[in-house]
Amino acid sequence: MPALTTYQTRILPEWVDYNGHLRDAFYLLIFSYATDALMDRLGLDSQSREASGHSLFTLELHLNYLHEVKLGADVEVHTQIIGHDAKRLHLYHSLHLAGGDKELAGNEQMLLHVDLAGPRSTPFTELTLGRLKTLLDSQADLPTPTYTGRVIALPPAR
Repeated sequence: MPALTTYQTRILPEWVDYNGHLRDAFYLLIFSYATDALMDRLGLDSQSREASGHSLFTLELHLNYLHEVKLGADVEVHTQIIGHDAKRLHLYHSLHLAGGDKELAGNEQMLLHVDLAGPRSTPFTELTLGRLKTLLDSQADLPTPTYTGRVIALPPAR
């Protein structure tokens, strides 16, 4: 199974800069909407959050800008589950022109399952863990994305 398509949109005029390119912040907005869609798929939608008092918080993310995205482009986000444990979810979003394979941007995220009453971390429910396992198993043949596990650093001085 290919990576899951979690979000599609057209690049709007208010999202572009003076060069006609998608502004940095709007890449993250698009990826944030893709995370929301993944949460819905995992059963962590707004109704579930109200009933359980649980949600996902972003612990860390890395964003790689790979190619220009211009005004009016139709884009989609592909999402791959990299891994999870009892409380955390490691995922990767890639941005593409709709129907295309070329990666325009990459976004690696580490999310934490949280009891909002604390707030404090809490284990995923068995239902959510089952859905995560199903997604992870369906993506088992996908290669690890190139832009995961990266560190921001200057090369060593010579």
